[in-house]
Amino acid sequence: MSVSKKVQSIAPSLTLEITAKAKKLKAEGVSIIGFGAGEPDFNTPDFIIESAKKALDIGFTKYTPAAGTVELKKAICDKFYKDNNLQYDPAQIVISSGAKSSLYHAISAIVDEGDQVILPSPFWLTYPELIKLAGGECIYVQTQKENGYKMTAEQFANAITDKTKCLILNSPNNPTGAVYSKEEIDAIAKIAQDKGIYVISDEIYEKLIYENEKHYSIAQYSPEMKELTIIINGMSKTYSMTGWRIGYLAAPQKIAKAISSMQSHTTSNACSISQYASVTALSDPKGEEFILDMQKVFDERRKLMIKELSDVKDIVCIEPKGAFYVFVNVSALYGKKFQGEVVDGSLKFADLALKKGVALIPGVAFGNDECIRLSYAISKEDIMEGLKRLKAFINELQ
Repeated sequence: MSVSKKVQSIAPSLTLEITAKAKKLKAEGVSIIGFGAGEPDFNTPDFIIESAKKALDIGFTKYTPAAGTVELKKAICDKFYKDNNLQYDPAQIVISSGAKSSLYHAISAIVDEGDQVILPSPFWLTYPELIKLAGGECIYVQTQKENGYKMTAEQFANAITDKTKCLILNSPNNPTGAVYSKEEIDAIAKIAQDKGIYVISDEIYEKLIYENEKHYSIAQYSPEMKELTIIINGMSKTYSMTGWRIGYLAAPQKIAKAISSMQSHTTSNACSISQYASVTALSDPKGEEFILDMQKVFDERRKLMIKELSDVKDIVCIEPKGAFYVFVNVSALYGKKFQGEVVDGSLKFADLALKKGVALIPGVAFGNDECIRLSYAISKEDIMEGLKRLKAFINELQ
C-alpha cells in the first residue's frame, strides 16, 4: 500500500515535533520552560462557557447548515462592520472547524494545479503545505529585518508572473509579530487589484496589536479589492477559544458558495455548541472587556521579553507590534559549539537549548533559518526563568 504523492510531499510540523520532545522530557521529570505556545494561556471567559452549557441544556446538539448557523453568520457580519467598516451578507460568510480549515478550503477553492501563490517569508508553517495540497506552487518573497519582516509593494510586483493566482497576507504576522500599516497594505492592494490577483488575508491576530498600531484589512482598500479578497479569522486567539474550533471566512459570494459546497463534503458543519457560544462571544459586551484585558497582559509580557533580550550579546530582536511572538535572529551564534555539538542552524539551536530546559521553535519552520520564535503566551515568571536559561545556554556556547 502506498501513500499519495501529494500527501508524501507534506512536511510534518516542526512546532509539534519540538513540543513533543519537550513533553517527553517533562514526563521524564525534566524541568522545561516552553516558549512554543501558539495559543493564549487564558481560560475561555466564563460567560462563553455558560453559553455553551445553555446550548447543551436546550438541546442545540444537532447538525447545522454546513456553512454555519444564520445567527453566527449575522454576528460575524456585525463584527466586520463594527471593526473593519466592511459590509458582508451572511451568504458571504462560511464557518469552519477552525481558521486552519477555513484556509484549507479557501486555498482549495481558488488554486488550480500549477497556479502560483505568493508567500511573504517568514510565514506560518502551514501555508506552504496547504498550497501544495491544492496543487499550487509557492513563490517565496524573502522579507528583511530592516523592514520589520514586511513585504514591500515592489517585492510583490517583482514576484508576479503570468501564473500568479493569489497572495497570502498575514497581519499581524506569525511568527514575526509584524503589523502592516494602511499605507503598506494600500500599495500592495493597488498592485493586486490592477493585476486581478486574489488575496487571502489571514487576520486571526487582529485584536492583538500594541504601540497604538491599527489593524487594517486589505478588503477595505476598495469595493474592487474586496471582491478579490478572502478574509480568514476565528475565535481562537481573540477569545482564547482554541479548543472550540471555530474559524470563519468572508469572501465574494460566488467563492463563499463554492467553499460551502466543498465543506459540505469534507468536514460538514463546525461544532453546534461552539457556534452557539461564539454568537455570545461576539455579541456580549463582556467579550470586548476580555479582549482589552488580555491585550494589556500580553503587552506587558511583550515589553518584558524585549527588555530582557535587548542586552543579550550576538542576537538581534525586532520589536513585534502584534500577535504574541518575538522573532529573534541568532545566526551570529552559528558555528559555535555546545557540549561538543556545532550549532549549524535554528533546528540545532532549538534542539540543544532543550538541554538547558528551554523549548523554542526554530525559524526554519517559518522559512527563515537565521531565527528562533519565542512566544510570550506564558506567565511573566516563566518568561523570566525561560530567558534566564536561554541566556545561560548562549553564554555556554564556545
